[in-house]
Amino acid sequence: MENFKVTLDRIEEGIAVLLTRDDESIKINIPLFLLPPESREGDILNITIARDVQETEDAKERVSNLLEKLKNKNQG
Repeated sequence: MENFKVTLDRIEEGIAVLLTRDDESIKINIPLFLLPPESREGDILNITIARDVQETEDAKERVSNLLEKLKNKNQG
């Protein structure tokens, strides 16, 4: 799991422009609705990114099943 801090630099047309605290030349643009409702320009926010292994495996399995069905449909 990766956790880092950002500054809410500004809000432009429903997009939040975040600057990473470690290197403020790195900008992250995300929809404003993904931030806590009380977020304001100048706020420091914690961002956590975690890989969802189970969801990834489930998605791979669904795609594999769909491809198998398509293959069988084209052969029959």
